[in-house]
Amino acid sequence: MSPNWELKDCCDRDQKLFLATVGIFTIVILALWRTFLLTPFKLITVFLHEASHAIACKLTCGEVMGMEVHANEGGVTQTRGGIYWLILPAGYLGSSFWGMLLILASTDLLAARIAAGFIIFIAIVWVLQETTTVRILRYVILFIGITLGSYSVYIYDDLISRRVNSSDAEKFAEICPCPCNGVAWGVIWFMESDLVHVAD
Repeated sequence: MSPNWELKDCCDRDQKLFLATVGIFTIVILALWRTFLLTPFKLITVFLHEASHAIACKLTCGEVMGMEVHANEGGVTQTRGGIYWLILPAGYLGSSFWGMLLILASTDLLAARIAAGFIIFIAIVWVLQETTTVRILRYVILFIGITLGSYSVYIYDDLISRRVNSSDAEKFAEICPCPCNGVAWGVIWFMESDLVHVAD
């Protein structure tokens, strides 16, 4: 069976609307990336980034000593033990994974409701969805999912173009026996993040 590259009759009305919404949200997110308007969404992303480090630590039998999310969109997860070379990339790859889950959740109202239950920030939108004629829950979940998936923009800022402080990629390069530096690992994680986002 050969692939149908013409994509004739590939999308019904709802699928076209979904793809158009993804495109519009992506453009809006990229246009507003460095503004305060995306700060709440970026802080959720930072939290999920740090939580992904913590989850990887626990899954590799380590101990999470602490986790912080800062108002300047930075964060840190202090760990002891575990497999460090799995813990370090888990932040960025985990953010993309969470984004993919939210994007998928946005395609079904029941799944969108469940995803919203995990994010306290969404609670107000959920109440509006259920008690009024405002029907934006699925769009908000989709928007957050795309923001998480677009974290590769932040990966570029944080891992590739960063010239101050040590990033996760720089730390990973120090412990990895491969001949890659931090920028190279940043590029690799950037591409992996984009692949996860495209797979959505």
